[in-house]
Amino acid sequence: RFFKELEARHQNNIFIDDISDIVEKHTSSTFDPYVKYCTNEVYQQRTLQKLLATNPAFKEVLSRIESHEDCRNLPMISFLILPMQRVTRLPLLMDTICQKTPKDSPRYENCKQALKEVSKLVRLCNEGARKMERTEMMYTINSQLEFKIKPFPLVSSSRWLVKRGELTAYVEDTGLFSKRTSKQQVYFFLFNDVLIITKKKSEESYNVTDYSLRDQLVVQQCDSEDLTSSPVKNTSAMLYLRQSSAAHLFRLAVLSNHAGEKVEMLLGTETQSDRARWITALGQDRDGQKTDRTTLTQVEIIRTYTAKQPDELSLQVADVVLVYQKVNDGWYEGERLRDGERGWFPTECAKEITCRATIDKNMERMGRLLGLETNV
Repeated sequence: RFFKELEARHQNNIFIDDISDIVEKHTSSTFDPYVKYCTNEVYQQRTLQKLLATNPAFKEVLSRIESHEDCRNLPMISFLILPMQRVTRLPLLMDTICQKTPKDSPRYENCKQALKEVSKLVRLCNEGARKMERTEMMYTINSQLEFKIKPFPLVSSSRWLVKRGELTAYVEDTGLFSKRTSKQQVYFFLFNDVLIITKKKSEESYNVTDYSLRDQLVVQQCDSEDLTSSPVKNTSAMLYLRQSSAAHLFRLAVLSNHAGEKVEMLLGTETQSDRARWITALGQDRDGQKTDRTTLTQVEIIRTYTAKQPDELSLQVADVVLVYQKVNDGWYEGERLRDGERGWFPTECAKEITCRATIDKNMERMGRLLGLETNV
């Protein structure tokens, strides 16, 4: 119906003077299938992967279809994500029309209203997809945790996973005649409101050893040369840490754990970017979003990237991202211009924007798009 109305206007006159009324009409009334589609997209991808892995006949037929010239050598998954890619492009296209329409023109208000409606639609699509994925993830994690301490109800509609992963914890053991440092593996589940510390039993089983509310966490970066104020103070311990493979260290102070006690931890990661990502995630509520966006580096995405972890950002070619952090081993942390979503992505997917006029234009566009998002 949307396409037919656009086509009819094109047939009336090859020079189309306005489409804002058509965009506003359809995004506010007939585009609900986009919301449903995006909400369930995570299940759709999983179903496809399951069929490919378990059903040889399905895999064979799909390969035959994909090799057809009409598919242009593209896999089925690329067609399945097309509706999601299209709907996220609509606000940018509508914003361009806004930009090209004279502000004193009677059509300008129509453009703004259409942009508002299409931005609202995309927000609903994103929220639906995120909520479905988060809820399913919570139930999965809940079934894998075994509490060795007083348990608490994990599943909640207002709780979601921010980051998870294995870290090396350095512990000082005090013996009868000496102190020695040992290391042990811990597995963190960081949610938006709570940190759960576990020991991994298997790929699908974890013993909970401690937990803390997120507002009770204080995180601080440290280097292996600067351990004098860490829980590990003696010379042999410092030597041990310097020789250790996990050289990227940071401190985590839990002001009040499940038992109301203060706990200090010295933690190590295998890569520099892992440390940066953990420090960012654990300390995120304290960074205050006070950064002046106009001073940030802008990059354009030159290669599609699909997020593999909760703290990563999925990106499409031509997306513009504002960079908050760059880590030397190949990762950016940034904010997606089209919707303000924040996360990590590989530097190889992006190219820095150096043209001042383009940078200024992107900032104006972000102001319009995000300004509308908060008013819908």
